[in-house]
Amino acid sequence: MMKNHKIYFRLFFMLILSLCVSFESFGIEETGEIKWPEIKKETKPWTRWWIQGSAVTKKDITAALEAYQKAGLGGVEITPIYGVKGKEDRFIDYLSPKWMEMLVYTLNEAKRLGMGVDLANTSGWPFGGPWVDDEIACKNMRSKTFKLQGGQQLSEKIEYIEKPLAYTQNWLKVNIEDVKYPVTANEDLQKIPYAQIWYKRSLPLIVVTANKLVKGQKKIAETIDLTDKVKDGFLEWTAPPGEWLVCALFQGYHGKMVERAGPGGEGNVIDHFSELAIKRYLKKFDDAFKGYDTSYLRYYFNDSYEVDDAVESANWTPELFVEFQKICGYDLKQYIPALLGLADEETNCRVLHDYRAVISELMLERFTKNWQSWAEKQGKGIRNQAHGSPANALDLYAASDVPETEGSTISDIKSAPSTAHLTGKNLASAESCTLLNEHFQSRLSDVKAANDKFLLGGVNHIFYHGTDFSPQDAPWPGWLFYAAVHFTPANSFWDDFGAINRYVARAQSFLQAGKPSNDILLYYGISDLWSTPGKEMFHYFHTFKTVSMDECGRYLLSKGYSWDAVSDKLLQNVKVKKDKLTAGRNTYKTIIVPKMKYMPVETFEKLINLSKAGATVSFYGNLPSDIPGLAHLKQDRKKLESLKKRLHFTDEGDIRICRYGKGKIIVFNALPDLLEQSEVKPESLYSQGLQCIRRLKDDGNFYYFVFNPSKTKFSGWVNLNADYRTCALYNPMTGKDGYARTRVNNGKTDIWMELNPNESMIVETFQKTYSGNLYPYYKPIGESLVLSDNWDITFVKGGPVLPEKKTVSELKSWTEYGEDYAYFSGTAEYETRLPLLSEKTDAWRLQLDNVYESAAVYINDTYLGTLFEAPYTIDIPTYLLNGNDVLKIRVSNLMANRIAYMDKKGLEWKIFYNLNIDSKGRMNVGEDGRFSAENWDPRPSGISGNVTVTPMVLIK
Repeated sequence: MMKNHKIYFRLFFMLILSLCVSFESFGIEETGEIKWPEIKKETKPWTRWWIQGSAVTKKDITAALEAYQKAGLGGVEITPIYGVKGKEDRFIDYLSPKWMEMLVYTLNEAKRLGMGVDLANTSGWPFGGPWVDDEIACKNMRSKTFKLQGGQQLSEKIEYIEKPLAYTQNWLKVNIEDVKYPVTANEDLQKIPYAQIWYKRSLPLIVVTANKLVKGQKKIAETIDLTDKVKDGFLEWTAPPGEWLVCALFQGYHGKMVERAGPGGEGNVIDHFSELAIKRYLKKFDDAFKGYDTSYLRYYFNDSYEVDDAVESANWTPELFVEFQKICGYDLKQYIPALLGLADEETNCRVLHDYRAVISELMLERFTKNWQSWAEKQGKGIRNQAHGSPANALDLYAASDVPETEGSTISDIKSAPSTAHLTGKNLASAESCTLLNEHFQSRLSDVKAANDKFLLGGVNHIFYHGTDFSPQDAPWPGWLFYAAVHFTPANSFWDDFGAINRYVARAQSFLQAGKPSNDILLYYGISDLWSTPGKEMFHYFHTFKTVSMDECGRYLLSKGYSWDAVSDKLLQNVKVKKDKLTAGRNTYKTIIVPKMKYMPVETFEKLINLSKAGATVSFYGNLPSDIPGLAHLKQDRKKLESLKKRLHFTDEGDIRICRYGKGKIIVFNALPDLLEQSEVKPESLYSQGLQCIRRLKDDGNFYYFVFNPSKTKFSGWVNLNADYRTCALYNPMTGKDGYARTRVNNGKTDIWMELNPNESMIVETFQKTYSGNLYPYYKPIGESLVLSDNWDITFVKGGPVLPEKKTVSELKSWTEYGEDYAYFSGTAEYETRLPLLSEKTDAWRLQLDNVYESAAVYINDTYLGTLFEAPYTIDIPTYLLNGNDVLKIRVSNLMANRIAYMDKKGLEWKIFYNLNIDSKGRMNVGEDGRFSAENWDPRPSGISGNVTVTPMVLIK
């Protein structure tokens, strides 16, 4: 009996242990309940809030924030920029006591309204300002070379006189002779916003080396440091026998100025590779913030590197030689010809690789991490756009609290979210809708399309680009940014903007829940790129298209495989648990290495060790054939070959496999061959023309964001790559939900989905069977009825004047009713009475042939939804009908027609300093070289064509 008690106790203990493991893995048990996540300020979209001239008042701050909150924005990122002409008396100098007072007031008002606030760490971009002197400003290398034969002395003075240069951000012509030094000594930097300045001056000498050439070759046989032999600019040295190349490097002052800076923010850009520079730069904020309560401020922000758009690169920092020696283990001064591309090709490429790698490391360790540490000590964090920098952007993103991307392809968008996933950060943000179309021509459907692409790429924290602060007394169109969609209350679509924001908030509430769930780690190898010379010494990261990873990434996405990009540095933190790869809070099934020649030996060793521990590692094309760079080349080459000799491959069809330790290494020549052998299964819905991204819930189930990118409606059965028996559907646009219809097909559960073009749906999976209300899909049960009663059209908001009310029997663009209508931008209410509709239906589907550009639909003053994308349909539940029903449709067009009217009439609205308003297309450029709409014809506006209702019943 005692023996049985022991057995029962062991069984009970094992049961409890298994339950504990289950709860540890998934946290909670599934409930099967259909439940929307809570909408918080961080699930809502935020906006970049440009403050022109910092010309704010407390009254206007309150009015603006209240309007933004009402429109469904969750927060603002304050970015002070250039001012407005004629409003100079309202300017507030950046970081002045008055400026700080307004910042604190903004924080308090945002807190009252339940909104968040981030702050750009500069006025304009990139980091810089009037307190950035030559010592901490960005710098570049200048060089001179001389040829000497044995026995000769250099008679020419070793000196570099900088060639003077000055140009402005608004293309105003200036004479460098009139530009005072330093730049802050010049008056009216708003009127004359310098972009870059090179003052004519003798530059400091960095180093002089003599390099003996191998006869008839470019190889260097010997290098002598002659820096201490330069006296008063002349080299006191006689060349030994042979041919010598004398190289002199000088420290130049790159002269890049802060772009779009506001009053008190104009000045030099900092040296992004210097610890001294970032620490001195940030001290200015410490001093300005002292004594003010900024505790409610969430994150500081960096609007990308953006030193790459100047003349030449800012490619030097005073500590470069010291830092290079620490990182690479050799003296760069011994390889100046190779740095300048003047040695043999292989040495040139290897030294160039190491130089770029050191620059990347400095930008990470000296700039990004110091900035993040500074913010963290205040209880805050950093949002960082790492793209555009001459570094491995993935590593910079990874060092940020919220990595932020921008871009137009899902593959490139995944750069920042990948690092958030790999480092366990929940938020990945994006600068969305930077400049979708020409000014005033972007529709809400364009905004939704841009946002959907970011959501599919792993972004779950949208920031619009953006919203320009405009005081209440500013005449229409208010204050505007030079390159934006103009998400401001003056925009005609503002009243319908909330519909998009509700959509984004609902979608992001799911995509911020749980954790990412991608199957593949895709290696981002940058060594080949860094070993390739270019027009400049730097390669700036803007896209994955410059590396071989892009081919793999785009192919995998097209076939329904999910991946995150991983850098050499991030790979070192990847581990194996059982046979899966783990990083951050995520689990991956395999790692794929694209085609490449060079790979750091530490990376290759890590990859085969991961395989040894149980992982599957796949190489596309071949194993790496060489080590990049010159640092430790001989020993690393030897180690690489030694590691490769451990691997013994066998041919299995079109692939080669090495079973190594607990895992395996695969070499494949075609991507389809790999995928056939892979244990990773794609999402089959991609073969049906759909796209998706998913998140793993705490209970072990999934949230899917499913999107239809095609121009035709999708209706069909869909199978998800998950273990489930029941699914719930959530429509983030309409707010409708319900259980999905299911069927069992070949032992798998399919769900029924219907998606209009560019429509999305959230799918929640459950492993158990649940029943309840199905998601409301309808089918027609009769003919469509054309609404033929007269329509009253009342113009309720907009200008330049409110046109008179119209009563029409046939709907056409309101621009055809006369000049007042042709150039009207704003909102009109279309109203008609419905005929007596049968109650023997579940709903009536309202369809509008054409809408220009958004339409909020009401039945008997009950809001049904907002339409801004074809097909313009919405369902009217029968229970809302009473037999005497009034249909009202509030239609808003774009700002374009009114802007065209103003430009045709010569009415001034482009009143901004700096770049003013820039045109996206040459066809819209006026005589002054800036944007003009004077040649635009009126764009169609309102509703045209038929409006029909169709009887519908729920599909049971």
